[in-house]
Amino acid sequence: MSITVEERNFGLATNPLTEARQMVHSYTLKNTKGMSVTVIQLGATIQSINFPDGSKKVEDVCLGFDDIAGYVTNKAAYMGGTLGRVANRVASGGFTLDETTVNLTRNVEGQFHLHGGFLGFDSVIWEVVQKTPQGVVFRHESQHGHEGYPGILTCLITYRLDNEDRLSISFEATTDRQTIVNLSNHAYFNLAGHNAGPKGLAEHTVEIASSEIVETDDRQIPTGELTLVDNTAYDLRSPVVLGDRLKQFENCPIQGFDNCYVVNGGQLLRSTVKVAKIVHPPSGRALEVWTNQPGIQFYTANNITKITGKKGLFYVKHGALCVQTVKFPDAINHQNFPSINLNPNETYRHEVVYWFKVEKTCRCCYKK
Repeated sequence: MSITVEERNFGLATNPLTEARQMVHSYTLKNTKGMSVTVIQLGATIQSINFPDGSKKVEDVCLGFDDIAGYVTNKAAYMGGTLGRVANRVASGGFTLDETTVNLTRNVEGQFHLHGGFLGFDSVIWEVVQKTPQGVVFRHESQHGHEGYPGILTCLITYRLDNEDRLSISFEATTDRQTIVNLSNHAYFNLAGHNAGPKGLAEHTVEIASSEIVETDDRQIPTGELTLVDNTAYDLRSPVVLGDRLKQFENCPIQGFDNCYVVNGGQLLRSTVKVAKIVHPPSGRALEVWTNQPGIQFYTANNITKITGKKGLFYVKHGALCVQTVKFPDAINHQNFPSINLNPNETYRHEVVYWFKVEKTCRCCYKK
């Protein structure tokens, strides 16, 4: 028995680049273990991840929406979407490339550029160039000057599922002139179930193999320095119970985690390495994050106000977490950060594996 892939109509959307109405399709990858992943053309978005626990109870562990309107209305949450051309912040929306000043759109408070601008990769309808059990491949060609970025950038995103319960995402990009690129995915996870909320999230343990975070100012713009996590609430080198740790942020300007952790020695690697592990002990569901990237943005949905999600259920602050593998924020303005430059003779490659597992737990320890 192998992986199956099923194509369906997800809904009609207005293509933001052509203004034409277009049918958005969904693709559901299923394995023989009862796990399934649905991705949609809008934003090459992860719409759902259904995964059984040790008792074979299946929950959807990824936040999202049942229709196009949900994604359009709640665009600011980037729910499960692709982040690009450059994930996270670019300070003041500008940078110098080959002695030329480049001005990107400033889509946050008119001050800086976030997640690709007003019309990022989360909002475009991606073409599907392969839909087989070996993977669903999305393609998008971003035109020169879009949101201020130089070069025609051709991107491929491949989603694969295997019978080991590994969801792999491969990002590739090429350009016709020097540009910058730093792609990621903004999936929100809650291993207790997408609607388990803050109570379910608080039960999770989190471990990230990192001794440093990217230091930021009060607007979350990097200063260019890296900060050691020793003796701080940011130290996740041993598993911590998220509910306990979040309490330490109650009086902070940012009430929770929204930090880029330095992993893999701050280097881009040739192959993927395990950098993080999330566990929900009551259900036994676990998620390992493997990547070749030098950073992982850990976010605890601090900015989510009441959103109506799948099945009409509400998503709220601290009701999910994101583990986005990336290069560092605002890297183009800090020469000491791993480079996000891309030249015409190069291929950008970014690999991440979300490896779902079930761990044996002592059920007597948890009140149902």
